[in-house]
Amino acid sequence: MIETAIILLRDELQAYIKTKDASVSVIVDNIGMFETSNGDTLTNNIVLTLVNIEEESTLKNQPPLKRPIGLSAVYENAPIYLNLYVLFTCNYSGNDYRLALRRLAYIIQFLQSKTSFSTASSAGAGVADLENDETVNLRFTLELYTLTFEQINHLWGSLGGRQMPFAMYKLRLVAITERAQVREAPLIEEIEINLSKRFS
Repeated sequence: MIETAIILLRDELQAYIKTKDASVSVIVDNIGMFETSNGDTLTNNIVLTLVNIEEESTLKNQPPLKRPIGLSAVYENAPIYLNLYVLFTCNYSGNDYRLALRRLAYIIQFLQSKTSFSTASSAGAGVADLENDETVNLRFTLELYTLTFEQINHLWGSLGGRQMPFAMYKLRLVAITERAQVREAPLIEEIEINLSKRFS
């Protein structure tokens, strides 16, 4: 589900930015690898990087799910709902720095115009390749997540130290479940009430 959400976001953003500038490429990769020997593929791209995951605390203590199957009830643990923190980095430098700022503005414009996403409304080929029964109904929203200067310093320090034009968004809510059966119990088919009383 995490991969599907990020691929869906990439496909939708790519489709939008191509209407503004056909030369733009949006990729999913770890921007922290930019200054390594494998970082050449990240140059001159918009890079989507997952930098943090948190559990949605308001949905944490849900009761187990119950599904009737035949004459039994199957109990499963409730899904875990996640918020994903996604970093959009415009990896252009030197004479292309102004281009990076322009493309960062395109990202913000796109996510201002469209804040809700779902696999049902997406025509992205990448999502279609990943879809299965669990991801068909994937839905999430995005909101801009503003970092303090101290948080920015820590973020880019952990990613390698060189800050680039970026925006971070909080992607809410991605549900993850294994659908593992916790227990099975027979369905209640009838209730017997004994109204007899004993008198002394």
